[in-house]
Amino acid sequence: MELSVLNVVPRRIGETEKEAMDQMVALAQGVEDLGYTRYWIAEHHNTKAFVSSATSLLIQHTLANTKSIRVGAGGVMLPNHTPYVVAEYYGTLETLYPGRVDLGLGRAPGTDMQTARAIRRTVDFTDKFPQEVQELEGYFKDSWPVHAYPAAGLNVPLYILGSSTDSAYLAAELGLPYAFASHFAPAMLEQAVKIYKDHFKPSEYLAYPYVIVGVNVTAADTDEEAERLETSKLQGMVDIVLGRGEGIKPPVDNREAVWDNLRKEIRAVPHFGPVAFNEEDLLRDAKAAVQQMGSCQLVGSVESIKKQYRAFKSKVQFDEMMVNTFIFDPKAQLRSFALLKQAVDEVE
Repeated sequence: MELSVLNVVPRRIGETEKEAMDQMVALAQGVEDLGYTRYWIAEHHNTKAFVSSATSLLIQHTLANTKSIRVGAGGVMLPNHTPYVVAEYYGTLETLYPGRVDLGLGRAPGTDMQTARAIRRTVDFTDKFPQEVQELEGYFKDSWPVHAYPAAGLNVPLYILGSSTDSAYLAAELGLPYAFASHFAPAMLEQAVKIYKDHFKPSEYLAYPYVIVGVNVTAADTDEEAERLETSKLQGMVDIVLGRGEGIKPPVDNREAVWDNLRKEIRAVPHFGPVAFNEEDLLRDAKAAVQQMGSCQLVGSVESIKKQYRAFKSKVQFDEMMVNTFIFDPKAQLRSFALLKQAVDEVE
């Protein structure tokens, strides 16, 4: 089983943006030494919590400070960029670091609509993703009248990213590998993978379907320690659901402490509206949203991870697991990746 890493380059509370980028590189070096296959950096805009807005620059910086691990975009939100410029950027990266660059492509803006307008300078939000993917593919094949040097003729692997079923059909039609964002949108995982495999057409890139699934993982020496470390991720997802976020927070004692803190916050909010204020309803709704968003996860010791991994594989057949973590302590984070690798190697 191939194991890879997804990094949104989160900023830990108290960290500067530069320190978060330094941690990005240190983690890449650490998982490279552990034998992970690839290291993808996601694109996000207009959030203090993540510093991954200039994705191609961070990818170049990571490539320059590692030796062998594949590094790529997980992904480029293609509606934010012209396919021609994407081809030029990633053709340049492939020229500088041959055989080490991946290009994952997503159809979402990676931000809110107001910021998307600032990026695109247009109010036209028509979905042109399938056409843009094929246009980009053509620049690498050098099949258009306009040539995108140095991309022309280079083999930069393309991956279709998705969090619903739409992109599954596109990945299948084009015969490209498919990466599903089940680390934050797990609801349609099984359905999307089935659609992709059922409709897959062999291509010059792939003879058979290739599925990558995103999974949240928190591994530690004991179940109790893993559950404590996992509360940083839980707090982060609460922030996302409530439309806020300043970065990764230190862990609290246990999961219940996260909900207790949220309950206290809700009680502290003034309410003067005509509708009765029901704190338990708000807590229940927020808790349900967080639990649904983060349900694709492995948490625990090596033995617990092995059991959860087997159960997950019995539900969904995939070829590669792309791991997302939100652990406050960088040393504990790298330890989590080491323990996961041990668990998966023992199962496989």
